[in-house]
Amino acid sequence: MNSRRDSTDGPEDVDATFAEIVAGLEREGVGKQVFSDEVDPEPDEDDEAEPVRSTRPEGQPAVATADDDPDSYPDDPDDHYVPPDPPPLPALRPGTIAALVVILLGVVLLLVPSLFGLTGAIGTPLALVLMCSGAGWLILRMRNTPPPDSGWDDGAVL
Repeated sequence: MNSRRDSTDGPEDVDATFAEIVAGLEREGVGKQVFSDEVDPEPDEDDEAEPVRSTRPEGQPAVATADDDPDSYPDDPDDHYVPPDPPPLPALRPGTIAALVVILLGVVLLLVPSLFGLTGAIGTPLALVLMCSGAGWLILRMRNTPPPDSGWDDGAVL
């Protein structure tokens, strides 16, 4: 059995190595607040250094602090997204209506074959053929291209 000490792919003392890495990063200044929005209001007369300026790029938001608690803001019931009403469904075309009637006829024939003077042995296969034909007709009528009024960008096409 191979133990961690016999392994050559990592250090033997992980805690000591981690402490070295953290100490090296702290020496380089990693972890200190980079963005400082505060400027010294009264610089010392003896100090010839340039006053501290914000290193935050223009247009970037300030760093959030613990005082910026979103739960402390009052809840405004009108302050939420209200989606627009969906567009109305398009009118069914005659071919779509005919395919739906064929499917409905197949369902009626499957449930009540005696309504058409048929027995169940003849009515069931005929009903299944009608329902499959109506579904196939609907599938064949599906558009493979975007609608003509959709504009130049038709989104993600798989």
